[in-house]
Amino acid sequence: MPTLNLRVAPLQNPDRYTALAHALTRITHDILGKRAEVTAVTIEDLPAARWHVNGRPVERPTAMLEISITQGTNTANEKRAFIEAAFGELQRQLAHSGALEEASYVIVRELPASDWGYDGVTQLDRKRAKELVPA
Repeated sequence: MPTLNLRVAPLQNPDRYTALAHALTRITHDILGKRAEVTAVTIEDLPAARWHVNGRPVERPTAMLEISITQGTNTANEKRAFIEAAFGELQRQLAHSGALEEASYVIVRELPASDWGYDGVTQLDRKRAKELVPA
């Protein structure tokens, strides 16, 4: 049940946001093994004049993607592969034949299972309930 929050500059058209959401959901499922049906993607766009690197407005397309996942559910290699694939997809869709601003980031945040959930149930309680169900 990951959540992905993407910020991009410059502004994009709505079709680009749909394509990004689909691609990021697929990458999250394929690499991190997360269920697509509970993967949420939000996209916030900013005019380039409101995104600064080194105190100056960005000159190239830029992105910052943060994904929150449950702590301990993925290996370091899976997280590394996710960062690589997600950055590649952002570069492909936002920079086209060029490059993203160097200070474009993909961040993986791990949260304790007790600290978040969906549908009003924590991830820890979901895990405990699964353990109680006979196989």
